[in-house]
Amino acid sequence: QVQLVESGGGLVQPGGSLRLSCVASGFTFSVNAMKWYRQAPGKERELVARISSGGGVTNYADSMKGRFTISRDNAKNTVYLQMNSLKPEDTAMYYCQVSFLSRTYWGQGTQVTVSS
Repeated sequence: QVQLVESGGGLVQPGGSLRLSCVASGFTFSVNAMKWYRQAPGKERELVARISSGGGVTNYADSMKGRFTISRDNAKNTVYLQMNSLKPEDTAMYYCQVSFLSRTYWGQGTQVTVSS
């Protein structure tokens, strides 16, 4: 079955960095685009970044441009989210997501807390 397992979250001070990882299994990772979403308490889940199957095309939400970088390693079935210059408003649960054959799959999420 499809599994997405995120890791790398934690508590970081404002201005700090974290790298999130999402290891995928149960499907052909290399032919699917991958996405990172986040959800803050009391807010709707929002798209953070997307990467094409080969990694050559990336897209970001406006508030993350220049601070976040999405990448992937198809040999390791892993997608990453490098987050720099973190702000308190980046505090959220971060999820990876894949959609194919009209179905959408989510990981369990990893918590990122930005606080001094």
